[in-house]
Amino acid sequence: MNRFTGKNVFITGAGSGFGQRTAELFAEEGAAHVYLVDRLQERLDVTAERVKAAGATPVSICTDLSSMANCSDAIAKALAVDPKLDVMISNAAAWADEHFLDITDESWRHVLSVNLDAYFVLAHRAANAMKHTGGGSILFTSSVASLGHGRGFTTYGVAKAGLVSLAKAIAVECAPFGIRANCVSPGPADTQQSVDLTSEELMDKWRTEGFPVVPMNRLASVDDIARAFLYLASEDAAYVSGTNLIVDGALTAQAYDVPDQ
Repeated sequence: MNRFTGKNVFITGAGSGFGQRTAELFAEEGAAHVYLVDRLQERLDVTAERVKAAGATPVSICTDLSSMANCSDAIAKALAVDPKLDVMISNAAAWADEHFLDITDESWRHVLSVNLDAYFVLAHRAANAMKHTGGGSILFTSSVASLGHGRGFTTYGVAKAGLVSLAKAIAVECAPFGIRANCVSPGPADTQQSVDLTSEELMDKWRTEGFPVVPMNRLASVDDIARAFLYLASEDAAYVSGTNLIVDGALTAQAYDVPDQ
């Protein structure tokens, strides 16, 4: 398919995981420019090569999205290349594994700055540009953490729940300008972030033996999530806006099983 021929796509967290694979698939489906945003240049370089090999023009933007000014600058750099922005995917994440009673003000502020403030600024600037060029699609990486709590991840879950509300606000208020906004909420996934949170040894075990916490008994692949983004960005989802697409192998559909003993 070539659903994105000539389209310009902006992706944060593009140096690895969901962001990297999503960038590559947009390029394979005909995207013109793919703006790649990450805080690590070496990871951006890898993604840029993949995007170029897939036929799109990569534009790397290395920046720290914990700064609202940097977020605004990142969008400005993309618009300087071409004033038409068709798809904006905010995907970068930060986390802190802390019990609620141990959360520091500094930790709370940092996680919220990357996982909520940055998403607001990027979406706000992107929507203001899209308003004058015929509309577009704004997408957020939320999480199943927006639906319930995992111990140690209070700040992350609060931010991800906020994104679901933010997407609904954008969907309603920007609909007259042809702008749609949606979230994708992944369940446990096979990404570098998961390795960072656990260990390569554990991830290898779950890859080979399965992940029984999830009814489908596996972790989400980067393709599972990237394809959800491409669907929501495409004309196939032209009447879909303000939704939270949960991609979790039936994890959140499950309530509980009666104990054997």
